[in-house]
Amino acid sequence: MLELSLWLIILIAVIAFLCEYMDSTLGMGYGTTLTPVLMLFGFAPIQIVPSVLLSELITGIIGGIFHHREGNVNLKPKTTNIPLIWKKLNSLGYVESYKRGIPLHLKVVFMLVLSSIIGAVSAVFTAQILPKFLVQLYISVLVISMGIIILICLNKEFPFSWFKIFGIGSIASFNKGLTGGGYGPLIVSGQVLSGIEGKSAVGTTSLAEGLTCLIGVITYILTSKNPIDWKLAPIIITGAILSVPLSAKSVKKISSKRLKLIIGIFTIVLGIITLIKILKK
Repeated sequence: MLELSLWLIILIAVIAFLCEYMDSTLGMGYGTTLTPVLMLFGFAPIQIVPSVLLSELITGIIGGIFHHREGNVNLKPKTTNIPLIWKKLNSLGYVESYKRGIPLHLKVVFMLVLSSIIGAVSAVFTAQILPKFLVQLYISVLVISMGIIILICLNKEFPFSWFKIFGIGSIASFNKGLTGGGYGPLIVSGQVLSGIEGKSAVGTTSLAEGLTCLIGVITYILTSKNPIDWKLAPIIITGAILSVPLSAKSVKKISSKRLKLIIGIFTIVLGIITLIKILKK
């Protein structure tokens, strides 16, 4: 591993700060940007990916908390009906009452995490069949298409759909399981097209991606033949965490329509960058 001088540590922390600010503000771009930058410094992917996943796990959870505090998303279950458990345990009335106490955004997070598990498992089997080039080409075209749809339908409100949420979560995690990318852009743009407001889509994506990365971290720990090098982890985690409160406030101040416009444009840009990289290879 490269020698971590003081200036290199500071530089990596600053880059992690900027990448996480972009990710927590738009719901995409952290791993997609940070991983290749660290590779340019000379770090190996096996040194980068576990630390990036661990940092996304921590910042995702913290990001969800701050987005909730700023009012961008509602993730706190209502507790007004909890005492009914002592009166109506196992009764249908209690179950229905308790379900109503879970906010929509938290349900969306649970659905995204559930669909992520299904998508990741599917990716394991598909990776053995499809060429990586075709999968990456499909992802880049899909991301560009969703960004274009958002811009075309900028002034249109979409009805909420659990089917769309589950489908986009499965596809996004399937993409991430195959190539390591394409999760954030699809999850955010997919939620917007599923009827979730832009600010809420960013907040739920932050928490859902963090919880999804937990699976990746556990997988690395259980399957790694050699001890994992975590030297990068505290550096990028520190830089990334410092940006979370600022990004949550930024999302709060941006108008929903402008945020939707930015999400659409940035989704297209990321898709085009991915497509160019693939065609160059």
